[in-house]
Amino acid sequence: MADTFHTLTFEVTTGNREVALDITEHCAVFLNEHAAGRDGLLNVFVPHATAGIAVLETGAGSDDDLLATLRELLPADDRWRHRHGSAGHGRDHVVPGLVAPHATLPVIGGQLALGIWQSVVLIDTNRDNPRRTVRLSYLG
Repeated sequence: MADTFHTLTFEVTTGNREVALDITEHCAVFLNEHAAGRDGLLNVFVPHATAGIAVLETGAGSDDDLLATLRELLPADDRWRHRHGSAGHGRDHVVPGLVAPHATLPVIGGQLALGIWQSVVLIDTNRDNPRRTVRLSYLG
């Protein structure tokens, strides 16, 4: 059977605050439609200069801990050379250097092969842009 490639984009609203948004269900729905019963790879990509994709536990505080760590590592103050937008916005442009704007994940039998506590999470610290696009691409 030949490899197939499918891709789609969807938009989410992240609002005007820092957010770790679980998008695992979006991934699962996409795979149900395009990878039913197949093995392959899912690439999750956010085409923005101020957001990233993480694989982590949600709901037990790890998502909030990651946002707190980014705030500590990258304070929203006037130290940044990139200065447009809200105060400290330059730090948002550094986030993808620490939380990559993509993740490639294994798909086994049409399902994401995540650990029991893992989720696919959009990390967005940019309060100036409340709408985000996510691209899902499946190769299998």
